[in-house]
Amino acid sequence: MTIQQLEYLIAVDKHRHFGHAAESCFVTQPTLSAQLGKLEKELGVLLFDRSKMPVIPTEIGIQIIRQAKRVVSESKGIFELVAQLKGDISGVIKLAIIPTLAPYLLHLFIRNFLEKYPNVKLDVQEMVTEEIIKKLKNDELDLGIVVTPLHEPGIIEKTMFYEKFYAYLSKDHELLIDEFFSPEKVKKEDFWILQQGHCFRDQVINLCDQALSGHKNFHYESGSLEGLKNMVNRYQGVTLLPELATYELSDEEKTRLRPFAGESPTREVSIILNRSFLKQKLVELLFREITEAIPVEMTSKAHGKIVRFK
Repeated sequence: MTIQQLEYLIAVDKHRHFGHAAESCFVTQPTLSAQLGKLEKELGVLLFDRSKMPVIPTEIGIQIIRQAKRVVSESKGIFELVAQLKGDISGVIKLAIIPTLAPYLLHLFIRNFLEKYPNVKLDVQEMVTEEIIKKLKNDELDLGIVVTPLHEPGIIEKTMFYEKFYAYLSKDHELLIDEFFSPEKVKKEDFWILQQGHCFRDQVINLCDQALSGHKNFHYESGSLEGLKNMVNRYQGVTLLPELATYELSDEEKTRLRPFAGESPTREVSIILNRSFLKQKLVELLFREITEAIPVEMTSKAHGKIVRFK
């Protein structure tokens, strides 16, 4: 049994297709199939049911794949340990970030981080929280930047900062006369919200405590906060923006921001990682770079009232 064979095993489980698994491992399909055949012969068990398409692991295969992931992860830890002992800051970080953070956070730290650590490669993707958690657990990602707490088994949360929520109103909106935003004063058809699947949508509904929907004769749910902001700018309505999204508004747009009445609702933003993740030094360096790029007041838990979202 070899580590390479275990990596092939994990790849077939991920892709459920021998050809696609071989491509992901940069080998030919006959090579991958032959190595898995040797592994099955050595173990004396069938690992996959090849009669089905897509191929699926057998019952014993599921258990062996689970153990194989731990073995492969621990084997990579040897290289990570040696790199740390040598003081070598290098490697690949596969990072995912939710869409309501990516446009407003990434540019604050990416350049400085890569200039300081030129031997580190950051592979960044945008995806929703549910997908990030799934990929972390399948070792398809190293880190995620999401809104917490998640209370997800096997996932470690490392809190970085706290973001207040602000209401963003259209020009000449009747609520602009108020110094503070009160959700109960807004008609539900006045709200512009993100589409389903985004945790920010749930946060908005939770904060405003009403079944929000689109306009009476036009239903629009955007995949981005910029899309919502543009609709508010062009038409009548209100949307909510997290704090970082307000920093690059024009002076005129900032006059249409309103803080919540009372204590400001705030969301917690964290780096999350699988409990077995081994690149601890890289996590520490990335964490430090992000928190140093954020306004210092946002790193304090006293920044606002933390809202525990459903």
